[in-house]
Amino acid sequence: MDIKIVKKLTIGALVIIIAAVMVHTPVTGFVQAQSPTKVLRIGYFPNINHAQAVIGTGGGEFQNALGNNIQVQQYTFHAGSSTIQALLANRIDAAYVGPGPAVNGYVASLGNGLRIVSGAASGGAVFAVRNDSGINSPNDHANKVFASPQLGNTQDIALRNYLHSEGYQTKDNGGNVTVISTDNPIIFTLFLKKQVDGAWVPEPWGAKLVNEAGGRILVDERTLWPPDGKFVTANIVARTDYLQQNPEVVKELLAANVNETSWITNHTDAAIKAFNTEFKKLTGKTLAENELRQAWSRIQFTYDPLKLSLFQGANSAYDLGFLAKGKPRPDVSGIYDLTILNEVLKEKGLQPIGGAGGAGGLAEAIP
Repeated sequence: MDIKIVKKLTIGALVIIIAAVMVHTPVTGFVQAQSPTKVLRIGYFPNINHAQAVIGTGGGEFQNALGNNIQVQQYTFHAGSSTIQALLANRIDAAYVGPGPAVNGYVASLGNGLRIVSGAASGGAVFAVRNDSGINSPNDHANKVFASPQLGNTQDIALRNYLHSEGYQTKDNGGNVTVISTDNPIIFTLFLKKQVDGAWVPEPWGAKLVNEAGGRILVDERTLWPPDGKFVTANIVARTDYLQQNPEVVKELLAANVNETSWITNHTDAAIKAFNTEFKKLTGKTLAENELRQAWSRIQFTYDPLKLSLFQGANSAYDLGFLAKGKPRPDVSGIYDLTILNEVLKEKGLQPIGGAGGAGGLAEAIP
């Protein structure tokens, strides 16, 4: 046979073989180069009560837990309202966020836009006042200026509710106390410049105000939640349509969160170091170790959403005029969907979350 014919036959056969391999081989370099089949866009804050997300996404643990077929994309926020706006606008699929913004988003979307699928943190919010503010007790709040991170957010409602319980009204309601709302970094600057007398903030900002801005803690919010001091400051929410269409992705996320919660709780020193590493990536700065440890000590990481505290916060927001103003008190009982979380807990041999929350859910219970 002519040698040119042999070469042509050989090349043709090789092409056929390569094509067959690419079509019939289930796992090859060709297949692996394709995009993941699912995407999870998750939002969170560079705050300590979002530590599972800060450590888990930044360090790659979430991506490893979700596997190669789910691509995790992370987005950072500094306000709950912008987080919920992004969620409802289909720019993210899930988020770590405070109970106030979650309730606002649920009510604004007529109960259709989102569901709380897990807890994340309890505690980690304080009312810090300047040492030279002249404030030594609740009797000293008249004619003072206080700050919160955002109008109507979780800490803002806590501050206003506290003032009301102590017999004060804010100036916008005819009283003699001023409350301004702005971002945490700006609050820190105002504190340094003595333009505010105190602020109700999440950690690590409470620790920063104490250690760097001449402040002290007047109220640790845990003391306002008897009998055990537990109150929700971070949940995981998912967009309702994403939850319905991608239950397996949400399940992997919640399993990763449970694992991260366990690791953080049982490895405090390593968790603090990991958080600071990721915090620097997000903000360009690290936190002083003493500040970080102080802040950490005021937070409990838990997958229990602590439902009753959210319902109480929602009632306070309505009474203060920040939720469904001018309308009947909204029913927010449908905001939770803990079905997948309880599946995860059952598979891990952990106690499921009960109807009111608070049954199970503590990271210390995880083997």
